Amino acid sequence: MKIGVIDYGMGNLYSVEQALLRLECEVFITADINTLDQMDGYLLPGVGAYPDAMNKLSEFGLDDYIKDLAKTNKPLLGICLGMQLLYEDSKENGLTKGLGIFKGNIQKFDALDSQQHQVRIPHMGWNPLSFAHQPEWLNGLEKEDSTHVYFVHSYLAQNTRQNEVVASSTYAGHFVPGLVQKDNFTGMQFHPEKSGPFGKYLLAKWVQQVQERRDRL
Repeated sequence: MKIGVIDYGMGNLYSVEQALLRLECEVFITADINTLDQMDGYLLPGVGAYPDAMNKLSEFGLDDYIKDLAKTNKPLLGICLGMQLLYEDSKENGLTKGLGIFKGNIQKFDALDSQQHQVRIPHMGWNPLSFAHQPEWLNGLEKEDSTHVYFVHSYLAQNTRQNEVVASSTYAGHFVPGLVQKDNFTGMQFHPEKSGPFGKYLLAKWVQQVQERRDRL
């Protein structure tokens, strides 16, 4: 099974590549659209600033390519900044339009919590996920011992749609969408490749649904 890691120059590609290889995927790190057309599924990583990322995606023609995946129904997983890019816009360094797959906006954590205490930004560390509902592809979730995953982010999705948020966490009193899904698009605000057994479980389940889709064709 072929997974295309979309390379627009702003991702921690080695760690996600190794995680996918351990799941016996054939991994292609590329920005070439002809190569991407041959893939069974896609992973959109991301580290850095939202405006720079959107500029890079546009430069390579990958912004329209990703949006058009809604027509092909091929699965895409966005991780960290890669998830945030799937939202409508971001207020990081001004206002930047995003891919608009999910309903919501990317905003920075408030500097003070509800008790007027200083908030440490970025949010960095292990937090449990609370699941609002369980998609079919996450069958067996109840057997997992822990839902802790590893977050590193200064911005979060807000004004989201309830039915698109599969699981959330909290930080400094904020509701943090952690796992989101809409049709063939999935987003993980945390880093599954750095999140121990539960992160591996979630990534493996996502890969499994890509495999099942390919097998049905």
